[in-house]
Amino acid sequence: MNRLPKRNEVPEELTWRLTDIYADEAAFEADMAKAAGLADQTAAMEGKLAESGAALKEALDLYAACRETLYSLSSYANMKRDEDTASPEGQARYQKVVSLEVAASEKMAFLEPEILTISEETLSAFYEEEPGLAFYEVTIREILRQREHSLSPDMEKLLASAGEMAMAPYNAFSVLVDADLKFPKVDGPDGEFQLSNGRFVATQMSEDREFRRVSFEKFYDRYADFVNTWAALYDGQVRQQIFFARARKYPNTFAAAVDMSDVKVDVCDNLIESVHRNMSVMHRYVNLRKKLLGVDELHMYDVYVPIVSDYSAKMSYEEAKELVLEALKPLGEEYVGVVREAFENRWIDVVENEGKRGGAYSSGVYAVHPYMLLNWTDRVDDAFILIHEMGHSMHTWYSSKNQSFLNADYKIFVAEVASTTNEILLLEHMLRKAETKAEKAFLINHYLESFKGTLFRQTMFEEFERETNAMAEAGTPLTAETLCETYLALNKAYFGPDMISDDRIAYEWCRIPHFYYNFYVYQYATSFAASVAIAHRILEEGQPMVDRYLTFLKSGCTRDPVTLLRLAGVDMSTGKPVDDAMAVFDQAIERMEELYGL
Repeated sequence: MNRLPKRNEVPEELTWRLTDIYADEAAFEADMAKAAGLADQTAAMEGKLAESGAALKEALDLYAACRETLYSLSSYANMKRDEDTASPEGQARYQKVVSLEVAASEKMAFLEPEILTISEETLSAFYEEEPGLAFYEVTIREILRQREHSLSPDMEKLLASAGEMAMAPYNAFSVLVDADLKFPKVDGPDGEFQLSNGRFVATQMSEDREFRRVSFEKFYDRYADFVNTWAALYDGQVRQQIFFARARKYPNTFAAAVDMSDVKVDVCDNLIESVHRNMSVMHRYVNLRKKLLGVDELHMYDVYVPIVSDYSAKMSYEEAKELVLEALKPLGEEYVGVVREAFENRWIDVVENEGKRGGAYSSGVYAVHPYMLLNWTDRVDDAFILIHEMGHSMHTWYSSKNQSFLNADYKIFVAEVASTTNEILLLEHMLRKAETKAEKAFLINHYLESFKGTLFRQTMFEEFERETNAMAEAGTPLTAETLCETYLALNKAYFGPDMISDDRIAYEWCRIPHFYYNFYVYQYATSFAASVAIAHRILEEGQPMVDRYLTFLKSGCTRDPVTLLRLAGVDMSTGKPVDDAMAVFDQAIERMEELYGL
């Protein structure tokens, strides 16, 4: 069906069951009142935290309960909004939760600065007199770690009150891209085709090159129509990042962002340096793609099309579920059993409908279970997206089952490891089963695409963010022209001389939601490098490595991210994991060249 279904036309079994969180609106409203009350009770503890270990524990008990309730409310409101972003009810519910979160944050903003006034000697005495305080040792340690970037209680309240305003650029971006931005219909190989954000990549995978070209041009023309609006929104995002970084006395926005994950700037510098050292490998891949597609000129609308034209890359959702269960067997019966539960008990919202948020994600609800949003299009790539999001969900499931709410919230730096490990396990499983040259070539190409799309593309995104933030910090205006020029120059550098960087690709930055996530994307690349090592060791070493990996998944945020990854045998404090991953990329290119006698 070329027409997108309305939400009420989607079969129930393909939708997530959010009633597991709140049975009805009355239950949701009850938790709204509960969270507000807990915030007030926490606020009443202001000025009392240094009195005794019991008082500090009581305040932290209230704070944790409030945060857990807010997390459930926020997850529910976000997912309800994402079902249909044009729904006024969904938008209103989401805004209510945002307002409550900001108000609660203001009331509880005293907590961290007040804990910082307690001396280490007094804290040690508190741990002795109140054993239950050990439950919050990780939380207290994290607060103390950021001592030099914490402010007075009044200033913390002021920054908390700015939280709702700071979300305005992303909220406006989200509504514009998911609800208001309308795309034209184009002539496709099977008749008239309605373009959308969710369907764009599918058009770029079509074997009909003219369809790819027209879809590419018409798609980015719509973004170009609003390029000054996108520039204003992105500038707003950068400005709020600068505001918070300076308020907390960081040298720049990137240093502030990585410190939130307890990671050193050097880790990302190592990533970029390694990618630049190995840029010739990426250019070798681009040259390989050009040869295998048999084109005189390789364009940006040739980036996603499978290079194996005689291989059918279709897969139904039902087929994908069975494949995922098979591929994950090396991780053990418990792991696979929870995945099966996710399939059978509607943890997943599967297909696109009018107004539904594009892309895919996993969202955890601590006291319930994780959820996943997909936009299924019957492509083999969708199976990789499914197993990727399932990796997120399983990380959340293991962390939630083994840690308290505050300790279960693992850092963003490690958030992409489980998802990417799953993808590699699926790929290796499919390669082992592949019988024909065409199938092997398709899968090797998918691996190559993973390197291109994650290790290189996400690093390119990271460079864009770092460059544009540095420009703004230096006083250079972030205009549509400067943003497009910066993005196009990076695109040319990364794809190399064998790629025609079509002018319209300069607008790609306009549609990337992750640019509103405060330097999130570099962690896709670092996680990918770590996951290449982890997945291959799971397959080679078996249960001992699985045990180490599951220990990592169960650990939440109980240690800093680099230390956590060492539990799984990967040291991201060095450039070695990235360099090793680059070697695997090079080997995969060689394997493809051998298949085709190049």
